[in-house]
Amino acid sequence: MKITIHPAGRYILILGLFLYILVCSTIVFAFNYSDIYLLVMGGIGFIYFSFLIYFFRNPQREVDLNNNIIYAPADGKIVVLEEAYEPEFLKEKCIKVSIFMSMLNVHVNRYPVSGVVKYTKYHAGRYYIAYYPKASVFNEHQSTAIETCEGTLILVKQIAGIVARRIVCYANPGNEAVQGEDLGFIKFGSRVDLYLPLGTIVMVKNGDKVKGNSTIIGYIN
Repeated sequence: MKITIHPAGRYILILGLFLYILVCSTIVFAFNYSDIYLLVMGGIGFIYFSFLIYFFRNPQREVDLNNNIIYAPADGKIVVLEEAYEPEFLKEKCIKVSIFMSMLNVHVNRYPVSGVVKYTKYHAGRYYIAYYPKASVFNEHQSTAIETCEGTLILVKQIAGIVARRIVCYANPGNEAVQGEDLGFIKFGSRVDLYLPLGTIVMVKNGDKVKGNSTIIGYIN
């Protein structure tokens, strides 16, 4: 499996490297230093950049395109599985599936189905811990609705967490959504909610760990 750095993290890596070199150079030229200092700074820099590279990793996972399958849009843990009313766009009762992503999970968000992007909107908000149910309503989030070729509407909500302050979303109304391709990215801790039509055959349960493009969330009935 090929692993790359997601575009959302490349700027941060470059900026972080520049600032790290600037700080180290300033300290070296302004103060007395020892070999131990250089060793410690080198170790801190290695750990810091190793974490950033790990966090912004983007495993290339191929999917077999299937109009009836709903793949997990993110890596993480199922924390909510319930029937809930979706008031923003679908305006009907749905099956809500929430995936919580810890700092160690892959934070790339992917299209769970293929179709056409019918709606997308950014909502400013607060930064509760993404694990909490109220984060779905009050936190900063981005909503994207996809209509499959059969006319089924599915809404994906990218939700920022207590650390996250930046949601990246590539979807625009009218765009083609291709199952498995990148929908976006949430930086540093987050959650993704799926709103599925009633009657969806759900294949996961609360507490399950899922992988984007690998785990089947359910089948469109």
